[in-house]
Amino acid sequence: MIELDVTDQRSIKAAVARAETEVGSIDILINNSGVSSTQPMKDVDTDNFDFIFNTNVKGAFFVAQEVGKRMLARAKGSAPGNYTGGRIINIASMAGLKVLPQIGVYCMSKAAVIQMTKAFAVEWGKFGINVNAICPGYIDTEINHHHWQTEQGQKLVQMLPRKRIGQPQDLDALLVMLCSDQSHFINGAVIAADDGFAL
Repeated sequence: MIELDVTDQRSIKAAVARAETEVGSIDILINNSGVSSTQPMKDVDTDNFDFIFNTNVKGAFFVAQEVGKRMLARAKGSAPGNYTGGRIINIASMAGLKVLPQIGVYCMSKAAVIQMTKAFAVEWGKFGINVNAICPGYIDTEINHHHWQTEQGQKLVQMLPRKRIGQPQDLDALLVMLCSDQSHFINGAVIAADDGFAL
């Protein structure tokens, strides 16, 4: 396991270099970083804003850029290694498609990840690098597991279309497909995996 801090560009560069040294060229990146805080828009201060955007947008951008630069170099023959194409899957959120109360800055940040995905797809598609985004809905994770047991969490579950939250494995088939050769015609797609919540 190689750790990195997505808010530190030196950490990103060092981690990507170490990963390629230890295991070889990176052909697939699942670009998943996200933090949030809860407050009405009128109470957001610069610390709240920077905390979210530095991780969710700036961090995601520079991780994709660092890996993408190396993919581009191999595609152009200016770096060693066989090149058969690249896959970058950015993890956005259904909150990037549907604004939710109390987490407006998080919603803004994930909407930026969606636009970032499309921008990379336009520029890098001709080099065989497919860049797509997944917008998960509410997923039960280690970070939020306790929340679903609370009264507030249960109220939220009751607002969902099928009154259930997803499990991490509910995203597996979509991720595997986007990483595979079968996804060669999918570039710049933004795919909701939210059980219909953003409709």
